[in-house]
Amino acid sequence: MKSKAIAIQHDQGQARRLFTALFAVIALALALVLAQVNASNAQARPATFADLAEMVSPSVVNITTSTMVAGRTGPQGIVPEGSPFEDFFNDLDRGPGQGARRSSALGSGFVISADGFIVTNNHVIEGADEISIEFFSGEELPAVLVGTDPNTDIALLKVDATDLPFVKFGDSNGGGARVGDWVMAMGNPLGQGFSVSAGIVSARNRALSGTYDDYIQTDAAINRGNSGGPLFNMDGDVIGVNTAILSPNGGSIGIGFAMSSAVVRNVVDQLKEFGETRRGWLGVRIQDVTPDMVDAISGLEAARGALVTDVPTGPAEDAGMLSGDVILLFDGVQIEDTRELVRIVGNSPVGKEVPVEVLRGGDMVQLTVVLGRRETSEAVAFPASTDEQDDPAEAEILGLTLSEITPDLTEQYSLTTDTGLVITGINPASEAASKGLIEGDVITEAGQQAVTNVADLEARIVEATEAGRKSILLLVRRGGDPRFVALVLEK
Repeated sequence: MKSKAIAIQHDQGQARRLFTALFAVIALALALVLAQVNASNAQARPATFADLAEMVSPSVVNITTSTMVAGRTGPQGIVPEGSPFEDFFNDLDRGPGQGARRSSALGSGFVISADGFIVTNNHVIEGADEISIEFFSGEELPAVLVGTDPNTDIALLKVDATDLPFVKFGDSNGGGARVGDWVMAMGNPLGQGFSVSAGIVSARNRALSGTYDDYIQTDAAINRGNSGGPLFNMDGDVIGVNTAILSPNGGSIGIGFAMSSAVVRNVVDQLKEFGETRRGWLGVRIQDVTPDMVDAISGLEAARGALVTDVPTGPAEDAGMLSGDVILLFDGVQIEDTRELVRIVGNSPVGKEVPVEVLRGGDMVQLTVVLGRRETSEAVAFPASTDEQDDPAEAEILGLTLSEITPDLTEQYSLTTDTGLVITGINPASEAASKGLIEGDVITEAGQQAVTNVADLEARIVEATEAGRKSILLLVRRGGDPRFVALVLEK
């Protein structure tokens, strides 16, 4: 019995030793995994930008422009007149002067091809008679202007050279351009020469003042003279062109903006091929869908999409699009608001056949639109008619005094349509007044159906009430420009 007890104790001790060894192995494995995670995190927080700066610096350039300007007796603006970024970005102050004189300005840019194509901002070279490029090596070359796009403030230059070091565009919508990712800006701040600053992506999809704005916001220091320089991700790809700053004093306060490469790349390709931009054109007038419109639009569950207010002669009309349609899907992309739709359409090739899905009368309708060219297309105004109408009906509805259109009212309010109900009076305490309706506005649709007289409007209101709707959608025209307004139905 004693020998048996000794054997059992021996086995138990051996088991404990095996368990202890196994636990030690597991602990070591966990430690190695944690070490790898920490190492990965350490790589995400770079200890230095030196390698990246060394790699991309040869492709960044300083730009000096020379312009003959008329003299002024007072202080000058420090951004070229007409620049869409006067409120956000300040170039070097050129100072007052008298008489015609030659003025110089400084900016930045970057080489995108070995044969000498250079990207910068339009306002850096706008109006310049001479453009000089200084490379990181110290070499200077004259540049010629290939083309500009004031809408995005992008310009493309060309120098006569070969085998130049260059950088490529990265994906401004993908990894390396997320909010919180590290970025590096390069340029010629305050004329001090090549300079590097680093920060993170602070925000995405910022809009400043243009139709096609899609800015990356960064806290990397951007100052006067940085304009036109590149914003790099950690792979050395250009994800933006430094364009503007928001500042009360003209210096960096950590709010800088770079036009995203998703926009710039398309503009540059067109400037290189055509010397100008050729943007897609849908041919509609649109407005955002507001929360108070949702209940008034059958089948719409949330305030999103682009509400079509007018369809003049053009691609959309040819495709069968109608006023009152809500564009929810364009070329496979869900549309959140009008700004997004305008940007996507503008970036689409001219002549492309695009599938479009619209919400119409509670049903989804699929259309195919062949895009026109925005730069050469204009909306066609609807002709006005002066046919006389006798004894117009008049009524007070939803805080509005409404009348059918007559020649006298057409002349009085300079109306551009002869169909609908003109507002001849408005209760200042009404919801209609609070939403900006005024005398002379013309209601042409109610509940997304045409109205030509008071009876039509009353019928639409009854239909909306019986359908359980809390509001009704009105299409209102003012000076030929249409917009939708949702008014709460009276109880």
